[in-house]
Amino acid sequence: MSSRTDHWKRVLQVGAVVRQSPGATRWARHIWKPVAVIPGAPEAFWKELVRKGEVVDYHAGTVAMELFRSDVEGYLVSLNMSTPSVWVVMDRDQTRQSPSGWAVSAVTASAHEALDALDSGESIVEPVPIPESLAAWIKEFVDMHYIEEPFKKRRRDEIEVDGIEDAKGDPRIRQESDVFRAPANIKKPRIQ
Repeated sequence: MSSRTDHWKRVLQVGAVVRQSPGATRWARHIWKPVAVIPGAPEAFWKELVRKGEVVDYHAGTVAMELFRSDVEGYLVSLNMSTPSVWVVMDRDQTRQSPSGWAVSAVTASAHEALDALDSGESIVEPVPIPESLAAWIKEFVDMHYIEEPFKKRRRDEIEVDGIEDAKGDPRIRQESDVFRAPANIKKPRIQ
């Protein structure tokens, strides 16, 4: 049974592939970097996929990637990048069960959502190329919901600039001379 809001949102299980490569310094033994996504992937937790020498690719986790019609502009930005990308977000693994110390928390097609995740500075957020099938799925959703809003130049309120200005300030307040006088030239009243 479908609800009337089914076309507003789409959900797909997406697996994240994370590459472990040797670190460049003695303080970082390994570098963990998301490199790909697997649309429609089954559940997995740091399952080894490919090993080439010291470089290992893991299916680090599977999460639900959600598309919402309110974020269509963010999907359009990701699709129009020089390499169309989705974004893998990884946060510290609170369970301490992953070999990297990181867990996949989200895969998003929205560049805006990825930027929000970067704001904390505590997450790994990496763009990875979109597989063609996933790009077509996202593009179909964008085409269904994107409405380009025409640019509207804002007009300023029309104010009367030809009013008489005599530099005397508010006429209800008595002034000795014009309001632009130097404060040192004001005579102080004598105290007796």
